[in-house]
Amino acid sequence: MSSSHALQAVRNTVRGAEQILIGLSHDLHAHPEVAWEEHRSADRVAAPLADAGFSIETNYLGLDTAFAARAGSGPLHLAICAEYDALPGLGHACGHNIIAATSVGAAIALIEQIDDLGITLTVLGTPAEEGGGGKIELLNRGAFADVHAAAMIHPGPLDIARAEPYAVSHSHVRYDGKAAHAAAYPERGINAADAFTIAQVAIGLLRQQLPPSARVHGLVTRGGEAPNAIAQRTEGRWYVRAESLAELAEIEPRVRRCFEAGAHATGSELTITAESAPYSEFRNDQALLDTYISHARALGRAFHTGADARMNRASTDMANVSQAVPAIHPYIGIDSLPAVNHQAEFADASIRPAADNAILDGATALALTLHSAATSKELRRHLHPAPI
Repeated sequence: MSSSHALQAVRNTVRGAEQILIGLSHDLHAHPEVAWEEHRSADRVAAPLADAGFSIETNYLGLDTAFAARAGSGPLHLAICAEYDALPGLGHACGHNIIAATSVGAAIALIEQIDDLGITLTVLGTPAEEGGGGKIELLNRGAFADVHAAAMIHPGPLDIARAEPYAVSHSHVRYDGKAAHAAAYPERGINAADAFTIAQVAIGLLRQQLPPSARVHGLVTRGGEAPNAIAQRTEGRWYVRAESLAELAEIEPRVRRCFEAGAHATGSELTITAESAPYSEFRNDQALLDTYISHARALGRAFHTGADARMNRASTDMANVSQAVPAIHPYIGIDSLPAVNHQAEFADASIRPAADNAILDGATALALTLHSAATSKELRRHLHPAPI
């Protein structure tokens, strides 16, 4: 098959799978599952890959809601990452239903030519991106050990080529005090709710001295037991973001001291527990990214910069993968403005016609990018310098 015919075959295959891909996206959207609970979602994403001829390994590397779908046996090993977890209370307000469908579409388009391409292709079902660090767990367990490049596409309001996410840590914060009747015996209590108030005031003041790149934000998930009882236990979830892991390591102790201040002032006991390993900054593989940009533009996609094009700053555990293997994580627009990611309106937009079209364009551009990685001598040598 000639190169032009092979590329057209990729486009035709994606278009031929339109109902399958859009049906998958809408089904995931209708049944959102949060981090580490994506049992139905993982099965639903794996099913069309199995139908296309991929071998499926569930409970991958001991993670209940992860899977690996494999095809081919060529020396160049390419991986496509699929996300499918939703946000608590907001459903698919980050559009992971679109990510999953796009990844499946790209994989289905490539499997028909996999022997001619001389590649091994793995689709990794990666749980718990929204704070759980599923890809980091997979990375640490060897999922990317023999992978030469990894790729995925994330939806946003607009197309943005380059991922530039913040590094981030995710922490569970808990104060333990002592309950007492708030009117009759208040002096016998230790107020864990006041501890959080002090910590949040301290963080608010600390922001004046933090670098512009830093972000500190969170919420109280448990504020006490009853209004007429001194709060015995309070809990919250807090994120600290920075330009890099190095900068994050400098900022985190300062934020921790704010929480310690709350404990010290009230007499509460403080417990801070990491919810996952920190997410790192991203290392874009420029050659692979340039290839994606070329294919996406050929499909009519236009890339943006400026105030509305900031979704590429959102933290992702794909960044940790990019530190280990060549990777890209471009953003595809779903024409959602003024709605942006992590808003209910964005969840609504993620199953509208523009989002459905983004699935088809994204799957095609991603498949063509990996096709080029296999067929371009220069790009293939860049990803896999050993003789192949």
